[in-house]
Order: sequence, then structure tokens, then C-alpha cells
Amino acid sequence: MMTFQMKPDDLLRLQTKPVITCLKTFLISYSLIFWFTGVILLGVGVWGKVTLEPFLSLVSEETTNAPYVLIGTGAIIVIFGLFGCFATCRGSPWMLKLYAMFLMVVFLAELVAGVSGFIFRHEIKAKLGDAFEKAVMSYNSTDGGTSHAVDTVQMTLHCCGIKNYMDWNVTEHFKQKGIPASCCKVSTNCSPETLKDLDKAKSEVYQPGCFSLVTNTMESNLGIIAGISFGIAFFQVIGIFLACCLSRYITNNQYEMV
Repeated sequence: MMTFQMKPDDLLRLQTKPVITCLKTFLISYSLIFWFTGVILLGVGVWGKVTLEPFLSLVSEETTNAPYVLIGTGAIIVIFGLFGCFATCRGSPWMLKLYAMFLMVVFLAELVAGVSGFIFRHEIKAKLGDAFEKAVMSYNSTDGGTSHAVDTVQMTLHCCGIKNYMDWNVTEHFKQKGIPASCCKVSTNCSPETLKDLDKAKSEVYQPGCFSLVTNTMESNLGIIAGISFGIAFFQVIGIFLACCLSRYITNNQYEMV
């Protein structure tokens, strides 16, 4: 009667194959989630371009690149998320190492950005407040640039002035033309006479201040924002660990997915 003896190498492959299959399953799931975060960043970038860019541009008095950075970052993450899925299915060690390196770069960038934003949050808030106050004080309805940005912010966020509509009382524009028409809830209800009278304008213009509206929302959700930011950053560590482990297993056991 013939007996079959399994070679040590064959036995080792049978033992490691389920481990590699399990790692591949987890890494593909991770890559799909990573890809989805890229889609979210793309959406946030487009939303910021459409709605918040005028407010952000007040800091530098020119078009801000922040929405484009989000869009570009989201696009890169989408591409590398798909690359991670392909590298995992292919079982290529060098592709997996490249994927792990990219995840490490993303992790470090997110960590530095998160820490910097948290440390310098008061400076950023002060700079933004000074810029918006300067834009309000120098507002001219016939001028573009920051004046147009102020109008866009007030109409988009349904706000008026820095803290409230009373801030316009000390501007040169108010002395000549009153509160800007961009503060009006319904433009047809705001006559020039109404805009020049604070008592009459009170019921016709937006009550919340633009700067206070944005900063209060940010401060009230600062803990949540920080938690999500650091959570997303450390989420990359899982992908780095999975990619490195899978690459090592494939290299050591010379395993290839057919």
C-alpha cells in the first residue's frame, strides 16, 4: 500500500494560505473604506469651492486654494484606494509596499495638519476675524474682491455683519447707502430708506453675524472635529499594518494569487 508524504514546504503553504486569504480580505475591505473617504473629501472640496471659498478667501484677499487641495487629495486617495485593491488581489509584494508607503505619507500629513490646526486655532480665528472686519470696514458695493466675498458670505450663510447687522453702523458704506442689500432676507422688502434705518432694517435683514456664526459652530464641534481627524489619521495605521504583513507573508512563502 502506497503512502503519500507531504513535503514541509507544501505543508507550510497549506498553513499560511488561509492567513494570506484572511489578510487579503481585510485589506480589500480597508482599501474600499479608504477609497470612500477619498470620495467624501472630493465632495467636501466641491462643497467648499461653491459655498465657503468666498469666506476663506477673505484671509488672503484672493482666491483660496483650500478647496482645490481637498479635491486633489480626495482624487489621489480614490486612485490609491483602487490601487490598493488591485495590489491586494494581484498579491504583488512591491505594490503592497508602495501602498503602505503612501498610507504612511497620508498618516503623517493628516497628523501634522491636525496638530497644527489644534495648536494654532486661536491664531487662525484671530486672523480670520481681523480679515473679515477689515473687509466689512472697507466694503464698497461697486467694488469686487473682498466686497464681493462679503456679499457672497452674507447671502450664502444668511448672516449680516461680523457679530450682527449693527456692525455696519460704523462703516462708510452705511453712511452713504446703508446696510448692504446682501443682508436682506427678501430683497424686494429692502428699500434704500429701510437699509439706512437700523430700526426699520432690523426685521428685514439677517440677525446672526457671519464671523460669530462660523466660529461658534466650529468651537462647539471642535472636540468632534479633532476626534474625527485623529481617528481618520490613525485609521491609516491599520492599512499600513495589513499591507506590510501581507507583503511579508507573500514574500516569505512565495505565494501568488492565481
